[in-house]
Amino acid sequence: MLRRAVRRAVLLTGLCLATVLGVRVWDSQRGRPLDPWHTFVPQELTPAALDDADWATYEAAEATLFETIEREITAQLAPDAQVPINRYFDGSPIHPSHFARDWNRSFILEPDVEPIGAAVFLHGLTDAPYSARHLLDHYRTHGFVGLAIRLPGHGTVPGALTESTWESWTAAARLAVREARRRIGPTRPLHLIGYSNGGALAVQYALDALEDASLSRPDRILLLSPMIGITAFARFAGLAGLPAILPAFAKAAWLSVIPEFNPFKYNSFPVNAARQSFLLSDTTQRRIARLARDGRLEDLPPILTFQSVVDFTVSTRAVIDALYAHLPVNGSELVLYDLNRNPALRLLLRSALAIEPERLLPALPRPYRTTVLANPDPATRAVTEHAVEAGTTLERTRPLELEFPPGVFSLSHIALPFPIDDGLYGLEPDPAEDFGIRLGSLGLRGELGTLIVDLDTTLRISSNPFFPYQLERITETLTGGSDSGASSGAEGLEQTER
Repeated sequence: MLRRAVRRAVLLTGLCLATVLGVRVWDSQRGRPLDPWHTFVPQELTPAALDDADWATYEAAEATLFETIEREITAQLAPDAQVPINRYFDGSPIHPSHFARDWNRSFILEPDVEPIGAAVFLHGLTDAPYSARHLLDHYRTHGFVGLAIRLPGHGTVPGALTESTWESWTAAARLAVREARRRIGPTRPLHLIGYSNGGALAVQYALDALEDASLSRPDRILLLSPMIGITAFARFAGLAGLPAILPAFAKAAWLSVIPEFNPFKYNSFPVNAARQSFLLSDTTQRRIARLARDGRLEDLPPILTFQSVVDFTVSTRAVIDALYAHLPVNGSELVLYDLNRNPALRLLLRSALAIEPERLLPALPRPYRTTVLANPDPATRAVTEHAVEAGTTLERTRPLELEFPPGVFSLSHIALPFPIDDGLYGLEPDPAEDFGIRLGSLGLRGELGTLIVDLDTTLRISSNPFFPYQLERITETLTGGSDSGASSGAEGLEQTER
């Protein structure tokens, strides 16, 4: 009887798996076919080679890599791929060769004076060093060397991410920190900045440095939309790519295949990228918990995090529960960007996502400072800062000279590193900057099924209307200003016991 039940369970499981894989095969074969930039995988340095390399070696390997892309992809495009919307067509206005700088490549910004410190920026998944340009330029103006490394698998062709691993990204992070430390010496401050997937890499590096005395420890960590936790689907992303073992079903290795019209970010997304990001975030969460149990996080540097309350890509709750819940009292702070609570917009919000920030956060007092930017008067779009210092229950409120732009109901995962005048992603792009397309200000309206992208892609805000506040708070960490934000001005300050 038991044997029969086991056979039945095995048969049922096999049938379910076959059904799921069959559906996956069917779904993967729909839509656009794979292009050469999906199937070509350029050769990157291995993790071991990255650990042996210096910055000059990496730049030389990177230059060879981009020459390979020009030779194997751009120079061999079929006539039907030679269109203005294709970043790999050298006749396209979005081909990176037309710009003063190709922001897909690693870069270093030097201050005009003797550097007082260094800032290393680690970009996000499918992203490129372009996302570092505004923040690192801000660090540069305050006397810091700004260094952004192109993580392996990025900035070239989406196919590179079909074989890239999170271990190669962590090795690249170590290389970048080595170069930053070489430039400023052993005693000057080192700041580590992580955006999205780069946020997990920044935390992972800081944890590595706690356990490996040969690694230079960062003095501060800045996180933007950090990928501490992601959706449960990513755990099983590898299964979605199983049919790709057979050449006829190669498209199953991709979760999306979209035209590549962004000069500094991949639009197409391979299964392996989701799988590697899950492995990285899962490893990071486990190490945080283990080191917290062992009392090893006491030496972790202060962390300043900016995070939207709603985030389609990463888990805001994981940032709070899997990272901040374990931090020591060390001057860390979590800044949350709330939704626009205007009543007219609230009617359209999904109730499960319109969670009040206080419901996400643990009860007061907390071992870290918490700040929420919100519009307390739903009749207006004006934003107020609500701050509670670590270890207290007193909330200070301060009106800001900022507001939600008309029609904006929230920030997004991708918006945080970019001001609204960013030439590519800005709501109000600087006319002096031209990257061939203005993705942040398109404001498209029309009929369904007409565009080459879905409406969710065009709806997502890609710049941060609160970027000036973000820079203000970052500046405090550079100039020795108060961690509480008091240097921002006390006009209109109110205090309330929570």
